[in-house]
Amino acid sequence: VSNAGVGMAGPLECQSLAAMQSLMDTNFFGLVRLVKEVLPDMKRRRGGHIVVISSIMGLQGIVFNDIYAASKFAVEGFCESLVVQALRFNVAMGIGNEKKMGSEWEGDGVGMRNRRDGNRVGHWMQVGWNRDGKVEGYGMGIGLRKGAGDGNGDEERPRSGRGPSRPAVQHTLRVIEAARPPFRHQTNVAYTPMAALKHADPSGALMTDAFYKLVFKYDAVLRLSLR
Repeated sequence: VSNAGVGMAGPLECQSLAAMQSLMDTNFFGLVRLVKEVLPDMKRRRGGHIVVISSIMGLQGIVFNDIYAASKFAVEGFCESLVVQALRFNVAMGIGNEKKMGSEWEGDGVGMRNRRDGNRVGHWMQVGWNRDGKVEGYGMGIGLRKGAGDGNGDEERPRSGRGPSRPAVQHTLRVIEAARPPFRHQTNVAYTPMAALKHADPSGALMTDAFYKLVFKYDAVLRLSLR
């Protein structure tokens, strides 16, 4: 089971390249290193099951989570390509598209720490400047904390002691123990329409318009669905 990951949330301008590379090294290359270690033996035994805990953001990018979503898209492409080869050796691969778990990941993500770097802004949710030099807020959006710190040490601390919900754990356990496990599974059916929306319109206009309205017009509804 590959479950290592760190988070990064916030406008792209607030993140350093070093932090982005660190996130990719954990979220994507961490998985690659693990699979390289276990797959040869599974091929020799002609049997095995690799379970990758990914994210709904591996299916659909979400605003303010650009780099995190990119790392999960990389995970999806890696697994989709590898699963066909693995099946030749009777090795199963499965991806869990999980929702936000509310663990220390949420507060200890790379993006939360990076507000101390040279790219920080006074308020990390407000990084657009109009012609008059006034700050234009993006709005609350998804996964952003109201009143977040300015990089001087007053940022919200990690909320530890909270793990994934019991239904999510039970669902993942059933997948692990299944005789014929599915390649992809979601622990929260609320995200199924999100995934379907992306493929309903090849131009991407339907998905983009829907997400814009959800984030900037009906964000309270979207935040409620993410709990």
